[in-house]
Amino acid sequence: MQLESAIREIKSCAGQMNARYGRVVFDEWAIVSLVEGRAWLVNYLGPRLAGFQQNFAKDAAGLREGFLEREYAVGDFEFARHAVGTSFESFMVVGDGLYLICNNTTSSMDVIAKEPTWLGAQVPFVELSEKFRASPLVV
Repeated sequence: MQLESAIREIKSCAGQMNARYGRVVFDEWAIVSLVEGRAWLVNYLGPRLAGFQQNFAKDAAGLREGFLEREYAVGDFEFARHAVGTSFESFMVVGDGLYLICNNTTSSMDVIAKEPTWLGAQVPFVELSEKFRASPLVV
């Protein structure tokens, strides 16, 4: 998948998730390249571009183990249940060394998941993961 298509798919997923959830699930979506422990921002959709870049290491702390120590295939994802504020809630592997970071800058996954509408909101997220599994992002 090319970057423009990936961005289009991510925006569509975000819209569908928000509609099913009844409000914004993730207000921050970023594609990040992680190669040899270094992060490079490929694309960002959200309210705090400068803050995202500046605080990446701190905000990624809850998911760091998944980034660095676990073997994930394209399409696999992980959630940090207790991430709060700008700490990242989720990542999805979208290509070789490429991750989609999903975040709600004002809530936590624990709070989000307590809503009954969260179950339905997960469907577009899983569908997005399958799209990347079938056609990984290449930048």
